[in-house]
Amino acid sequence: MVAYEGLLAETVSFRGHNGDQVSGYLARPLGAGPFPGVIVIHEVFGLVTQIKEVTRKMAAHGYVALAPDLHHREGPGDPEDVAAVVRAARGNPDARTVGDIEGAMNLLSELPYCNGRLGVIGFCSGGRQTYVAACNIPSLDAAVCCYGGRVVAGPGELNERQPKAPIDMTEGLACPLLGLFGAEDTSPSPEQTQMIEQELQRLGKTYEFHTYQNAGHAFFADYRPSYRQEAAVDGWRRVFEWFDGHLT
Repeated sequence: MVAYEGLLAETVSFRGHNGDQVSGYLARPLGAGPFPGVIVIHEVFGLVTQIKEVTRKMAAHGYVALAPDLHHREGPGDPEDVAAVVRAARGNPDARTVGDIEGAMNLLSELPYCNGRLGVIGFCSGGRQTYVAACNIPSLDAAVCCYGGRVVAGPGELNERQPKAPIDMTEGLACPLLGLFGAEDTSPSPEQTQMIEQELQRLGKTYEFHTYQNAGHAFFADYRPSYRQEAAVDGWRRVFEWFDGHLT
């Protein structure tokens, strides 16, 4: 007899930074659980269809997944237009991002079908924000940074909204970190990835990094020309092994 499979996905709202109302996309397996939770952090393009698909993918694997809309305050509107507003402002404020992720974690922790063990995964700018969150939220149990750019800040990249380079926050990292990168990427470049790894080693952090040859930035993004099937398939295997090992 084939086991029944099903999931529920819906738009939700929760209290984020400074108590602001923030929207998000929640997906969960059907059943009483309890299931581990995963926060999914979107790319610079916002909460687009592909990120919602990733959220449902996490649910299909047995996680309660929530993708907060970190561009909520700049909307409503077409995600591309809203993302352009965020880029023009030089990105989301890091303090606000951490507060919104903490709010998303609070929502998951209060759900009766979540077991309270929580991870975070992010892509592109969301990979950077994942690194920031993992270094500033000690209650996280696992993190996955997918080609997070500007973890190592270049000239002129720091500003009042993002005043500190994430690499300089590494001492606060309190959970195991998985990093997935492309050898052809320029942000982060292989040299920057090596710098991050050296800092993690220096501070004795628990981490695992893997760089894919013949892949650049956004190799998970199957709706863009940057998609690389071989890297993405192996990358998802590593993601689920990481979360299964640290959240279940």
